[in-house]
Amino acid sequence: MSGIVNALARATVNLLHLRIFWLWIWPLLVAGIFWWMVGTYFWTPASGWIMANLPVAELRNWLEASRLQAIADGVESVINVLIFTILVIVTSMILTALFAMPGLVNFVAKRYHPDIVRAHGGTVIGSLRTVVSTFVIFILIWVVTLPLWFIGIGLLVPLLAAAYMNQRLFCYDALAEHADEKELDELLAADRPARWGLGLLTGLVQFVPILNFFSPTLTALAFIHFELDRLSKRRQAAQVVHGKPDTDQDAPSALL
Repeated sequence: MSGIVNALARATVNLLHLRIFWLWIWPLLVAGIFWWMVGTYFWTPASGWIMANLPVAELRNWLEASRLQAIADGVESVINVLIFTILVIVTSMILTALFAMPGLVNFVAKRYHPDIVRAHGGTVIGSLRTVVSTFVIFILIWVVTLPLWFIGIGLLVPLLAAAYMNQRLFCYDALAEHADEKELDELLAADRPARWGLGLLTGLVQFVPILNFFSPTLTALAFIHFELDRLSKRRQAAQVVHGKPDTDQDAPSALL
């Protein structure tokens, strides 16, 4: 639990750094402009399909029966804004995982783990495979549970989907540069409850207005801190047991 708290605390502090500002803002701007352009040309038919498939009529009828007419009149607009926000955040997270992670990993490694050896156990193909599979499963979770959004357990589905995406999307890239293949496989297979816990906490941020726009970079930083801490502790333990670091790389490469 302390590892999760430390990772979140450090990630929150890192958000205030000027170098991180650019790595935070450009994926958000690109995602926002992309979905604004899509909405400009395709939103009317897409919105009609969404309104036809979501139980919006039942929600509007309930609000009208409750004499919340003003809210009932704005249900469609509110849902449109929510969908747009979700699309921007999810797209920004994918852009962060694909393009901003190297800069974020370097930032964390140089400031918190300057002596950690880079073993380059991950690959570009492995990173792409992780991102694509995570995104596909994330979309399937939302689509399959669409009818449950407004009843009972359905309210928890978006949070669980966000937690799944967070803990799957960033762990591989957080370790790919520094862990060797063996370390990468073992670390990704271990501490899954802790990763899900961090995924849930960062997922909650995605549903808090204003704060949710910081969530892609915050989530990435939190998982980088979490995973590099685990890698560092694993190597320290191996050094105590075997009397040498658990890697074949030269220590000076950690400063590259």
